[in-house]
Amino acid sequence: MEKKKNILIVDDDEAILDVIKDILELKGYNVDTARTGREAIQKTRAKYYNLALLDIKLPDMEGTQLLSRIHRDTPKMMKIMITGYASLENAVDSLNLGADAYLMKPVETEKLLKTVEQKLREQEEAEMMSEEKVTEWIKSRIRKIESGAS
Repeated sequence: MEKKKNILIVDDDEAILDVIKDILELKGYNVDTARTGREAIQKTRAKYYNLALLDIKLPDMEGTQLLSRIHRDTPKMMKIMITGYASLENAVDSLNLGADAYLMKPVETEKLLKTVEQKLREQEEAEMMSEEKVTEWIKSRIRKIESGAS
């Protein structure tokens, strides 16, 4: 049985948090929420999340600041920026700081789910690639050792 994916939603708007949380839980994800950047940082240090949905405007810091902190601490986590204040500058900054996607509010349910599923699939493929590389490296080391080379 496949392990449930952990998702963190960071937004100061309680209504948005509740709606997105409900949508994702109905799809079978484990979902946690945070209303501030500080709370999000504490949660990402305490638990591994496969993916985080981050609002650009947070009460205690810019979402892009949070993004760069989380990206530095957990680079393999998928990070999707969500904003009601879309601008080219925001989008470019977000992508340069490690965002994997950028969505505008109000987010359509279909688009949100499609983006989340796509990013989680990309994450799984990257992990499989890493495992394959390690396996190949081990096999080549064993062949070298068996042939007497060092």
